[in-house]
Amino acid sequence: MAETAAEAAAPAGPPGLGQIFLAFTKIGLTSFGGGLSGWMLREFVQNRRWVSEADFLNGLALAQAFPGVNVVNLSIWIGFRLRGGPGALAGVLGMIVPAMLVAIAAAAAFAEVAQYRSVHLALAGAAAAAVGLSLQMGVRAARRAARSVVPIAIIVVTFLAIGVLRLPLLSVMAVLAPLSIGYAAWRPRKD
Repeated sequence: MAETAAEAAAPAGPPGLGQIFLAFTKIGLTSFGGGLSGWMLREFVQNRRWVSEADFLNGLALAQAFPGVNVVNLSIWIGFRLRGGPGALAGVLGMIVPAMLVAIAAAAAFAEVAQYRSVHLALAGAAAAAVGLSLQMGVRAARRAARSVVPIAIIVVTFLAIGVLRLPLLSVMAVLAPLSIGYAAWRPRKD
């Protein structure tokens, strides 16, 4: 019986703990600044097909709602979805430990070259690329969430409250998160 291309591309089962650690190490070591969630989406949803886009975006929403660094929370979520508690540990260690060692070395090196203008220009260029990755992830998540007028209104009000009026994030979330959750629970299901 011949396999279809989709069946051949689908993973045979959950990845091992070593694979999870190495995948997150790759993300942690090859991504700089913001935009990590966009890179993680590409790596774990599109390339490796370890999680679905819906699962990833649900995890991203939870990661942003919990205290701490979003991508660390997201690495815990993805690792847990793949292999439970040990997978969460492998994901978070792969994301944090190798990148932390590189960051310590980079900070020491930066102290030596901080006076050069070209170093600051290179960092500005890296920041611009990170903003682009974050924007791509935000647009993708907004397209998925914006299925009717109410979610679009919540997105716009959130953007205006935080981005334009500069209201405190926790206050805005304390008001809009329950409204959004309530609407999602109430709205009729379209299956």
